[in-house]
Amino acid sequence: MPTLSSLSIVLPCFNEAPNVAAAVAEAQAAASACASEHEILVVDDGSTDGTQAVAHAIAAADPRVRVVVHEANRGYGAAVRSGFNASRGDWVLLTDGDLQFDLGELSAFLEPAADHDLVAGFRIDRADPLPRRMAAHAWNRLMRRTFGVALRDVDCAFKLMRGPALRALPLESDGAMISTELLVRAQDAGWRIGEVGVHHRARTAGEPSGGDPAVVWRAFRERRALMRDLRARRAAPASAALARPTPS
Repeated sequence: MPTLSSLSIVLPCFNEAPNVAAAVAEAQAAASACASEHEILVVDDGSTDGTQAVAHAIAAADPRVRVVVHEANRGYGAAVRSGFNASRGDWVLLTDGDLQFDLGELSAFLEPAADHDLVAGFRIDRADPLPRRMAAHAWNRLMRRTFGVALRDVDCAFKLMRGPALRALPLESDGAMISTELLVRAQDAGWRIGEVGVHHRARTAGEPSGGDPAVVWRAFRERRALMRDLRARRAAPASAALARPTPS
């Protein structure tokens, strides 16, 4: 099996105290099996339930675990961006701290990573309630129609990416639009993007926030902002475009 040279696993968390220890343990096991060197970045986005204390206790016992702290809740996209900016690996895996993915399936991403710059997961048998699945289907259709994102599961939180190129992307979204923005910026920069199916687990602890009306409204506001920014960037001289990642 191919092995990644170095890997950063980014775990955005908001009120995931019951899940964060197990999430870090799964990340450690997956990274140890798939990379020569690794680090785990727990991004606490202003949690109020003890998530930060649990994460700091883990980090105190293991130097490969680092904690990035937002003193106040800034949003999923802000947490993702903070994790990306703090990462140091040649490869970065974005996943969530809610234990809804089996990180052991990272091994299936290694072969496609050899000739892709981003390998995106798509959920097999999505374990969410029907209203959430219907909303996700509508959102994916809207993202395809608005931005030409051809992936089947835009918001799946299981994405493996080349680290240096990722850290160079001009990401701005603070909310749920971060997943779409990441893919759109990557497409514009000429990244080679592949897909791999991953199994999805039901959440067993903690509370999801993706269906919160404030989160949804922010996503639509950020959608409009991204559309304006893309029009401006695409009208700029070709020399302003991002370079495509260099395979390693």
